[in-house]
Amino acid sequence: MLRELHIQNFAIITDLTLKFEPGLVVLTGETGAGKSIILDALSAVLGMRVDSGVVRAGSNQAFIEALFELDDVTLDGLRPMLEQEGLLDDERFLTLSREIRAEGRSIARVNGRSVNLGIQSEIGASLVDVHGQSEHLSLLKVKSHRELLDRFAGNTELLQEYQKNYHAWSELEAELSELKRIQTNADERADILRYQIGQIEAAKLKPGEEESLLQERMRLANAETLSRYAQAALQTLDESSPDTNTVTDLLGTVSHDLDALAKIDAQMQTLADQAEAALSSLTDIAYELRSYTEQIEFNPARLDQIEVRIDLLNSLKKKHGGSIDSVLNYFAAAQEELDKIEGVEAEIAEVNEKIKRVKENLASNALQLSVSRQQAASKMSAQMEEQLTLLEMRKARLKVQITQQEVKDGLPIGDGIAFDAHGIDRVELLIETNPGEGFKPLVKIASGGETSRLMLALKKVLAEADQIPTLVFDEIDSGIGGRVGMTVGSMLWQLGRHHQVMCVTHLPQLAAFGDQHFKVNKQALDERTITQVCEVSGDSRVAELAEMLGSPGQQSMQTAKELLASVGKITGTIHW
Repeated sequence: MLRELHIQNFAIITDLTLKFEPGLVVLTGETGAGKSIILDALSAVLGMRVDSGVVRAGSNQAFIEALFELDDVTLDGLRPMLEQEGLLDDERFLTLSREIRAEGRSIARVNGRSVNLGIQSEIGASLVDVHGQSEHLSLLKVKSHRELLDRFAGNTELLQEYQKNYHAWSELEAELSELKRIQTNADERADILRYQIGQIEAAKLKPGEEESLLQERMRLANAETLSRYAQAALQTLDESSPDTNTVTDLLGTVSHDLDALAKIDAQMQTLADQAEAALSSLTDIAYELRSYTEQIEFNPARLDQIEVRIDLLNSLKKKHGGSIDSVLNYFAAAQEELDKIEGVEAEIAEVNEKIKRVKENLASNALQLSVSRQQAASKMSAQMEEQLTLLEMRKARLKVQITQQEVKDGLPIGDGIAFDAHGIDRVELLIETNPGEGFKPLVKIASGGETSRLMLALKKVLAEADQIPTLVFDEIDSGIGGRVGMTVGSMLWQLGRHHQVMCVTHLPQLAAFGDQHFKVNKQALDERTITQVCEVSGDSRVAELAEMLGSPGQQSMQTAKELLASVGKITGTIHW
């Protein structure tokens, strides 16, 4: 339960710390004093999205911190997440905080560690159920009724199992859709792929071939030039004439002379060896050059073949990515696609079979869910009617209507039942406020005061199923008079025996049931409006109730005392 709430610079609150007790906690005060602002601050620290406009004018940031005391049930529910996120420091207490900065940023923390708002919101939802005035309207929305019934029925595990199979079905349907898309233009696409694959296959491409061809083309195109230069070099090296000596001849003479020198002077042996090595190297060069000259090919036909081949390679490159490697990669991908197209009918049949099996599992899950809902529906209606009777709606009858729609391609139940991510059931709460009028949708029949009472009755019924430790009601008494207010107060007090219940109210009859009572008022200080909160008890509480009754006169004071005495008889406790 919520033990402490600290608020700084939030709207018209400058600095406020409230300490809460178990049971029913009431907040009273004039309209605009800041009661709902306190609940807005609580919602913010629970992970609700808020606008930076809540930061008090002249301040850089607003700050809210809430301290919760954890019971065993709440701790067991939160433990997996807290341990996973490394947030479990104390098994008895948990702290949530929120900074909202004027420039728009906000920082959420759990036990002092920064977390994303989604985690804080999920944790907050396990700690506090905040019921604001807008929730009256949500009760009138049919799409929320199924969730309410599932909460009452405790269908969490059944729904999770169903949704696991629903997700599998959804993925298979997406796969089937893709296969059918492929199949739609399969023949045309297959013809294109076969033609492209045939072209590439016929080319018999090899990695590195293009470079080799370009080199060969260069040699063939320049055969005469290559031959001329090679012959000239060879003649200079090793093909002498009567009038000229070759380089080899001259170097041979040098080698012979140095060898003679070395025989006389051993110091010249190194030079003689070098000259001999140079002569040997030149001889090798001449040999290789002669061999090269003999291999020079004058082949215009081969050159034409190479040109045709290079043109083919360039054409394929242009079509499929700009390089031989990209052409080969496209070939592999095209072959894979063609294989898939050619096997698409078999794949479609296989996926359809999988879908059939998954839908059979879904049908089983959906029927279990539906049976659970049907069983819970009558219990929920009966419990709601009991609460409405206590709330002076004695003639009202409530029905949880569950319907299904037959469709040809639905789940294999009967002739086929429509389904979605939540099952096969359409759930709607219907009400008959007066006998003989017939059951009608809530939106068409419930007044504001009736809607408030319906919501309170629903919260009372669901609270026992949800086991959320703290319940917050913002002006649940909207549209309710003083006589019914006593009943509402009694119901909230009873709810407070098993939960901490916080309630903003304008009804003294309801406020009198509070185990803890805070008075909220606003004051002008240094030309700034601020909210102040003080806990009232004893005579100060009597005075507050008297003021809520009309005026703090002697008669109102006596009426307030009598009201508290009446409440004490109902609850068996002293309330002032």
